[in-house]
Parts: sequence; C-alpha cells; structure tokens
Amino acid sequence: MQNAAAMNQYKKVGTNVAVDVADPHHLIQMLMDGAVERINSAKYHMLQKNVAKKGEDISKAISILDGLITSLDMEKGGEIATNLMSLYDYMQRKLVEANLSDKMDNLDEVTSLMNEIRSGWSAIPQDVRKGFTETSQ
Repeated sequence: MQNAAAMNQYKKVGTNVAVDVADPHHLIQMLMDGAVERINSAKYHMLQKNVAKKGEDISKAISILDGLITSLDMEKGGEIATNLMSLYDYMQRKLVEANLSDKMDNLDEVTSLMNEIRSGWSAIPQDVRKGFTETSQ
C-alpha cells in the first residue's frame, strides 16, 4: 500500500519513467533521484532569478519527499523509519525556507542529505532487496 502511494506521488510530479514495472527498492531510488533533479533545477532557476520556475521545482521536490514519507512502514521500520521521517520533514522545511528566502545553502544541504540517504539505500545487498520486495507486495 505504501509503495502504491509513493508510485502515485512520483507519477504526479511529472517524471517520465516507467514506474509501473519498478520494484519497491528501485522506486524509492527513483524518488530520491527525482528530488535531487528538482532541487538542482531549482538552483538553476534561483540563479536565473526565475521565481516561478524555482518555486515549481521546489514544490515538486517537496511532493517527492511526501512520497518518501508515505512509503515509510513505521511498524516494520522502527527507529530507522522514525528517523527518516524526521529527516524528510527537516528537508521539506529547508526547501520551504530556500524558496522563501533564496537560500542556496539550503538547497545544497538538502541535496547532500538526499545523496547520503540514497548512497545508503543503494548499498543494501541484493538478497536483502529481494526480501524487501517480497514483503512489500
């Protein structure tokens, strides 16, 4: 159920990727990639002083973070899920602040955090991923 919500969120922000065939592990990677892409685009638009496009990209990144929050299984994930939820919430607040005050440092911080989370996610061994996929469906 959580993966369906994450998939819908990913589709909603306009990413042209075949999420229908993605396994849950890969779907989360795609969400993380999409967030970083949107933040990088927002940085470009911030530098160009294009307020509307910057706001649109930041809004999409926040929506992707909503998808990541929705995908958390608080029951099975325990402390890790709780910590991720807090971190995603923090990242959303930093993005809102970046949007309101043109704080490039906030965008860099969120990108760095997302890359760190993604790196850990990508390091999950294949056999664990398989178990994750089987229990999530």
